[in-house]
Amino acid sequence: MQILYTAEATATGGREGAVTTPDGYLDVDLSVPEELGGPGSDGTTNPEQLFAAGYAACFHSALKLVVKGAKASDEGSTVSARVGLGANDAGGFGFAVELVVALPAVDQATAEQLAAKAHQVCPYSNATRGNIDVDLSVTGSR
Repeated sequence: MQILYTAEATATGGREGAVTTPDGYLDVDLSVPEELGGPGSDGTTNPEQLFAAGYAACFHSALKLVVKGAKASDEGSTVSARVGLGANDAGGFGFAVELVVALPAVDQATAEQLAAKAHQVCPYSNATRGNIDVDLSVTGSR
């Protein structure tokens, strides 16, 4: 694979620390969510939110690329990612992801086809395929 871009981030302090990028554009404090027994402090985030944000943005870009190639409209489109964290059978932890795709400018069948194709294009989808459950929930025009 020819690398086109490399991102870098550094974490300190784990789930109760911070994450920064060398360019300074990302500089966030982390805390453990209340649901995991932590304080859930205001003004902080967590790795699952960061993963959800990255997956949603990346998938939306893949969707827009696929929609453009199909000469359809992406007007009003959105992608939300819901990332669940839970214990797995091996004694560790794993993710489950739901991608909620809205393509209101195309009919339901077309929206489902385009989202499925974007799922093949998106780097996050390709990285997670076979490793975590990813469910697509797609809504087009009615």
